[in-house]
Amino acid sequence: MNEDRLYMCIDLKSFYASVECVERGLDPLTTNLVVADPERTEKTICLAISPSMKALGIKNRCRVFEIPGGIHYLMAPPRMQLYIDYSAEIYSIYLKYIAKEDIHVYSIDEAFLDVTNYLHMYQMGARELGQTIMDDILSSTGITATCGIGTNLYLAKIALDITAKHCDDHIGYLTEAGFRQHLWDHRPLTDFWRIGAGTARRLSSLGIRTMRELARFDEDTLYRIFGIDAELLIDHAWGRESTTMADIKNYKPQNTSMGSGQVLSRDYAFDEGVLIVREMADLLTLDLVDKHLVTDSVTLHVGYSNIYGKKAAHGTSSLVTATSSSRRLMDTTEELYRQIVDSTVPIRRITLTYNRVKDDCYQQYDLFCDPAEMEKERRMQNAMLDIKRKFGKNAIVRGMNLQEGATTLERNRQIGGHKSGE
Repeated sequence: MNEDRLYMCIDLKSFYASVECVERGLDPLTTNLVVADPERTEKTICLAISPSMKALGIKNRCRVFEIPGGIHYLMAPPRMQLYIDYSAEIYSIYLKYIAKEDIHVYSIDEAFLDVTNYLHMYQMGARELGQTIMDDILSSTGITATCGIGTNLYLAKIALDITAKHCDDHIGYLTEAGFRQHLWDHRPLTDFWRIGAGTARRLSSLGIRTMRELARFDEDTLYRIFGIDAELLIDHAWGRESTTMADIKNYKPQNTSMGSGQVLSRDYAFDEGVLIVREMADLLTLDLVDKHLVTDSVTLHVGYSNIYGKKAAHGTSSLVTATSSSRRLMDTTEELYRQIVDSTVPIRRITLTYNRVKDDCYQQYDLFCDPAEMEKERRMQNAMLDIKRKFGKNAIVRGMNLQEGATTLERNRQIGGHKSGE
């Protein structure tokens, strides 16, 4: 492993909640604030809570009703576009110090930076450069950041998640040797990146409760139980990670897909669900056209109302040729829905995926298609996209989007399933 490289992982502390505090002229570190939609029920999940709320023992991503009654706090409706704007501004701060080729945006509030080739140029140590970037973020946006530094990408993430919170300057630093010295006996295992509750339970059944025990466990047994994932578990137990920033930048997936999902606001009857899946297919197909892509496979996953305890419906349908025709994909999706969904049980969740997505140069016509009609539909789709880009997503819609129970108009006002705030 190359211990000569140094990576940073920078996280924006309680990002959504911090943005809402800054917008109100309040201190994000001392203000009790939750980001949640007050128009939804008390069962709605808080998208973020401020650090002072966490200090009171309240868990992030809790539901509103789980917040103890004696705690006074502000509730801020989510404003996803605002958070995206702040994130873009912070990315521009990274670019002041690091070239885009050496930055990997992991999420809206977290990014990896390969700083190896910049320390000599700035005549700084890694910790000093990290502090400089964090100070710039704070002075420019009012958002507090934390930083993990490591000799590989995994150690940078672990230094952020586990070590940084115990450091006065909110910067953690780990080498492979330091990882084994300080964190080999750390518990619980779920604190470590990529070890979820299910994996932790399976490891516990083997008597493995720490990274030290995992590193020293019989490898053949781990491969037998975890398959190829055992390689990652073993490497991480020793603090190793072979993936570099260049590997991330050069990665090209062999198979690509596009998907869309939504949780419905109420239980929908079978016939109402037909409208929803056609709407979803129409929107997802416009994304295909916009990206000059086609698909020849559709997967639908439909979850029923929880009170019935029925296993979700799931199925895939293939088309004869790859296409981006809204008509063909809506019809295929509806047919699949009618085949797999129990018409007697209300539905609550729908996920639609277009598989084997590829460049539209692979689009072909079959014996049942009229090429002239297909080209006419393509021109209409592009015209709709032009109007939406210029005047907004709801500037032009289909008649079905105006029917009772339709969700497209509301979803077009959202980002990631939450209000955009515009």
